[in-house]
Amino acid sequence: MKGFKRQKEQGAPQHAESHKEQADLEKKDAQPADGELSGKSTTVSRRELLKLAGVGGLGLLLGGGVGAVLSAGQRLESMVTEADTQDVVPFYGKHQAGIVTPAQDFICFAAFDLTTSDKEQVRSLFKAWTEASATMTSGTLIGTENENLNLPPSDTGEAAGLSPSRTTITFGVGPSFFDGRYGLAGLKPAGFRELPRFQGDALDEQWCGGDIGVQVCANDLQVAFHALRNLARIARGTAVLRWTQEGFQRTAQADPAGSTPRNLLGFKDGTGNPDTSKADEMKRLVWTQSSDGPAWMGNGSYMAVRRVRMRIEVWDRSTLGDQEDTFGRHRSSGAPLGKAKEFDKLDLAATSPEGKPLTPPTSHVALAHGDGSINILRRSYSYSSGLDKQTGQLDAGLLFISYQRDLFKQFVHIQEKLARNDKLNEYIVHKGSAVFACFPGVSQGGYIGDTLF
Repeated sequence: MKGFKRQKEQGAPQHAESHKEQADLEKKDAQPADGELSGKSTTVSRRELLKLAGVGGLGLLLGGGVGAVLSAGQRLESMVTEADTQDVVPFYGKHQAGIVTPAQDFICFAAFDLTTSDKEQVRSLFKAWTEASATMTSGTLIGTENENLNLPPSDTGEAAGLSPSRTTITFGVGPSFFDGRYGLAGLKPAGFRELPRFQGDALDEQWCGGDIGVQVCANDLQVAFHALRNLARIARGTAVLRWTQEGFQRTAQADPAGSTPRNLLGFKDGTGNPDTSKADEMKRLVWTQSSDGPAWMGNGSYMAVRRVRMRIEVWDRSTLGDQEDTFGRHRSSGAPLGKAKEFDKLDLAATSPEGKPLTPPTSHVALAHGDGSINILRRSYSYSSGLDKQTGQLDAGLLFISYQRDLFKQFVHIQEKLARNDKLNEYIVHKGSAVFACFPGVSQGGYIGDTLF
């Protein structure tokens, strides 16, 4: 699979902070709190093992009058280089990472169903997930029992020796989380419910819903899978996997220019995204405010997830002209029809010499853009799940993910227009749907969902 490193063009997702501010945040937030699991691990990442090997293999005699010998299974925080730090996205912060973070190469998404009616068990799960997530995003194996031959290892081990790969882990809860099992029904956000069934939907239950949604993104698929696998292990007895989906985008190695990625229909995807470097714009479009209600969602966001299968074989027999009219953009450049550059302003009123609209009113871009007043932050990935044996065609498409301050005023408003009139509907079908209220960020010493509990 191929993915992408980051988007650099105007309008594509960017860090909310400048590079310098981000580096400062990473240096500050990457330090574990006292008693933090990430500060006690007896294993090391690839970078630390390499450094140890360079100074004597499995042991290192430290000076300073102490004369202590550290095994290769201990962390050496003082030896982390600037390059290592840049490979870590801090887990702790005002907002959860993985929302405005530049999209990494790969995703492992999972929906969980809770199997307990005990709220304290759910709280304990979120605490354990917090410790494990902070540890894994720093590039360290979880737990303290990874060398004992008489016990199952604390960590599954497939990420041992691998870099942190800019891993982010983002958590949210679905509408079913507030069904009364945990005494939290009164804290459910007003109007928070599963998405309506849109015209043309062909939803399959196996790709829908979930009490908890977890988005794991990383620049290495094995690292992302490792994180999700270990979260599922920790959840045993409290929650079970409901559905999962892996996804990919093109990598920085494949596209050093960092241009807007293309979907499996060959067109650029995400050109119209808001600029995430603009804090006011993110506050308006993405981050929920305490005044929106309820207070525990302040600095969080609402996530919409749609599994969209593409009829690739039909699309591949369509003419280029029909494909461009379907999207409303030129395939090669990504520019609006009649324009030359990807980020040229979209003018839906522009006409040809014959008086016909340059951008067909039923094109995807015309309907999604509308008058430009309503927008969402897209963070989608392509997927390929092999062959559909019933049809003999590829089961491939888009794991569409968007973040927005208000699900119904933003996502549902746009999707209703697309479902009715979008010419792209000839080539796609929505098979999965889920929504999650994503918590605000976690402070040092806190845990995921502590504002709710």
